[in-house]
Amino acid sequence: QVQLVESGGGLVQAGGSLRLSCAASASTFKIAMGWYRQAPGKQRALVAFISSSDTTNYPDSVKGRFTISRDNAKNTLYLQMNSLKPEDTAVYYCNALTYGRTFWGRGTQVTVSS
Repeated sequence: QVQLVESGGGLVQAGGSLRLSCAASASTFKIAMGWYRQAPGKQRALVAFISSSDTTNYPDSVKGRFTISRDNAKNTLYLQMNSLKPEDTAVYYCNALTYGRTFWGRGTQVTVSS
């Protein structure tokens, strides 16, 4: 069992930045992890992915603005979000793919005002 706890969300003006953190109860070394978001009335969608070999991937909607990274010494995954837009408003979740399962955190709210 892996517990994931997100933090760092909040209210920010358009054009601003936030850094989300996801603290894991197990090692983050060489496991695939991702950040997803879900806006009201919409499906949960991937916003950033880091593979077990640290290859990163982003959808076009956030490419160039969001950066996923991790600190294995702290067992923590990060999402740096710059140039935020109102359409980035959502609950952001991290996940981890390990032990043959997918684990999810409970999410952190990000609200971007125009």
